Amino acid sequence: MRILAIGDMHLGRRPSRLPPELVGRARELGPAGAWQRTVEAALRADVQVVALAGDVVEKEDDFFEAYRELAKGVAKLTEAGINVVGVAGNHDVKVLPRLADDIPKFTLLGKGGQWESWPIDHDDDALTLWGWSFPQAKVQQSPLPNAPFERRPGLNLGLLHCDRDAASSPYAPVTNAALERAGLDGWLLGHIHKPDELTAPRPNGYLGSLTALSRKEVGPRGPWLITVERGTLSEVVQLPLAPLRWEHMDVDIEGIAEPADAKSKLIASLREFDSSFTDPSQAPEAVALNLRFTGRSRFGGAALAELSQEDRNAIYTGTRNRHYFIDALSAHTRPEIELAQLAERNDPPGLLAQRLLWLQQPEGHEERDRLVALARERLGRKANQPVWGALERIDPDPVEWLTEAGYRVLDQLLAQAAETD
Repeated sequence: MRILAIGDMHLGRRPSRLPPELVGRARELGPAGAWQRTVEAALRADVQVVALAGDVVEKEDDFFEAYRELAKGVAKLTEAGINVVGVAGNHDVKVLPRLADDIPKFTLLGKGGQWESWPIDHDDDALTLWGWSFPQAKVQQSPLPNAPFERRPGLNLGLLHCDRDAASSPYAPVTNAALERAGLDGWLLGHIHKPDELTAPRPNGYLGSLTALSRKEVGPRGPWLITVERGTLSEVVQLPLAPLRWEHMDVDIEGIAEPADAKSKLIASLREFDSSFTDPSQAPEAVALNLRFTGRSRFGGAALAELSQEDRNAIYTGTRNRHYFIDALSAHTRPEIELAQLAERNDPPGLLAQRLLWLQQPEGHEERDRLVALARERLGRKANQPVWGALERIDPDPVEWLTEAGYRVLDQLLAQAAETD
């Protein structure tokens, strides 16, 4: 028996920050395209069940688009004899039950916040899925204490949208200990977009988003293929089907003779990365890069200047016309001369090198703590300005922020000094 488990899909949402060349392909690169790829993968893998762990739809306003996409996929799956079951999350608490009523053969488990079991047999294997759906957008209490789990024959797996080990969360907070005590053979969770490392024979964790929905969702995304053999959950494998993938990439430019040489280093890194996609059915159609130049070099800032906006929008074309573009670009190079040697100088680069050395000291070092306190106060003042109120708050590490900013300025100072020599 095979189950294809899907985390947060968010149908109706579009990927942001696409370059002009890809804006017209936003739908196929977003959740709708990822769902189509997943349906095809389910057919190829001959699965018996497709299980959706909530937040299938982004919001109530997306009913018609979600209906069109979900209904088309469910029809394909059920015509092939594949069951489709799911639970509602906090995003689709109203819209998913309506969709389930309107889409034949789509089974919504746990409607109204009541646990529900769903059994299936295939050959000699039996499986029961236990599901619970959000009854309203916010649920302050754990749904586990009153769960009527009575083990059924074969494997018993939980399908739940929840916030794990976050006691004050308004999104069905549960503890990992409570999940373990529930007596089931594993848990397939939705809500957190970063996937856990799920393994056989007892997977317990987040499936992650079906496709990356922001630049923070780095790395492979996709559904999980779960195999049951002779009453045992024998294999859990993630299928990296996301059509758009975000990646961090460090390119070491140490030893380059001039800034333009950084481009050759970058293309070589991209060519090697592109060759890692060996299965065309699972390879992304586009890759967004958070690119950093690293290594000891005096050309960090100058290497950045070599890449025009046109370069950034389409930096490389991979196998099968895979589109690579640069979403974020920075230089994290270090000076060719050692900091300690620079710090002996009484000029601006030397004074800055002294402070960078202070930041390497442990907490309790007087000068280090003074710099950190100043940075924390000024960053906090900026972050509290009303203009940022609608954005998600991110509290940077002052030491990391100061260090990276300091090295960027040091790179510029040394480049200016080299020009005047």
